[in-house]
Amino acid sequence: MSFKNRDIISITDFSRKDLIELFKRTDLMLDYRKNRLNLLEGKILASAFFEPSTRTRLSFETAMKRLGGDVISFSGSEAISIAKGENLADTIRMLDSYANIIVIRHKYEGAAKLAAEIAECPVINGGDGKHHHPTQAMLDLYTIWKLFGKIDGLNYAIVGDLKYARTAASLVLGLIKFKPQKIYLISPPQLKMKPEIIDTIEKYGFEYEELNDFGDIISTIDVMYVTRIQKERFPDPMEYEKVKGSYNINLKLISKAKETLRILHPLPKIDEIDLAIDQTKFAAYFTQAAFGVPLRMALLSLIFGVKFP
Repeated sequence: MSFKNRDIISITDFSRKDLIELFKRTDLMLDYRKNRLNLLEGKILASAFFEPSTRTRLSFETAMKRLGGDVISFSGSEAISIAKGENLADTIRMLDSYANIIVIRHKYEGAAKLAAEIAECPVINGGDGKHHHPTQAMLDLYTIWKLFGKIDGLNYAIVGDLKYARTAASLVLGLIKFKPQKIYLISPPQLKMKPEIIDTIEKYGFEYEELNDFGDIISTIDVMYVTRIQKERFPDPMEYEKVKGSYNINLKLISKAKETLRILHPLPKIDEIDLAIDQTKFAAYFTQAAFGVPLRMALLSLIFGVKFP
């Protein structure tokens, strides 16, 4: 299925073939991440971020401008008509009349899907509640593909807040498009992966294991994907206090790992990865973040159906 004019709501909507097509287009965009291409001249992207964002919002806006398009944006509902009582549906209708594509982030699950049902132009989900973050999963998978030359056959450890982290859930849903050797889900008992994600893993017959700590598996892991404990998503602050600082990826732990282990993180990171790790060959999260602009350039160019080169 072509990317042209498609909404990007969940990673589950895309096949392995789709994702490889995106990765190959991203490869072509790597040389243009600091240059301008006039592929989308005259097109406007509406950046509608009802929740705080740095990397996702700025990388989409940068990607659109690198492709020769323009951006209209807001971040935070306090600055717009929603603060005056306007509902989401009306806001989307207005953005649809202004722009050729909408990127939306919202605290409520299903907000992006609702926006896609209302808007005539394509809608990209920049993160909805603790539900989906499809372009982050695309970025994560692309990073693995570049680092290892493959996604199949690797052992993955997904670590931290697996209950609230939409990035972790979306990555697992993306991995099942490929053939991982095994997926380790490492979290405090209170923050285990959502049952519906576990059901999907089991439905497709992938090998996985839920753990509270690394135990003796560190030497078997190829990719470690770390998420922060998301304080802002806890309904009870006392529950956050019980689990904050649950994990610290440090040099002592990594000393037992494969030389080829690479650590990813959607960022921002707080205290879950020791700063000393940043200077090691294991740290791949800054490379991962740097791929955000070319990947989103590739995605936008495919949605608009422009040929490149």
